[in-house]
Amino acid sequence: MRERPAMTELHWQKSSFSSEASNCLELATAPDGTLRLRESDDPAAVLTLRTTGLAALLTATRHGISAAGDKPDA
Repeated sequence: MRERPAMTELHWQKSSFSSEASNCLELATAPDGTLRLRESDDPAAVLTLRTTGLAALLTATRHGISAAGDKPDA
């Protein structure tokens, strides 16, 4: 099992779409090449993705597709 780097070792960048308020999305690249996503109001909850996983997440979000593959009712 691989150990994750400590959160203090990562350089977190805030989304340019975030304001100074809470609920900001932050992104960091780990030494193993994976991407880490977290919300500033809950920094302990971190999502670990590869670049292909992030691309799929962004595509699904843009198109309103749920994890089950369903689109919400219009």
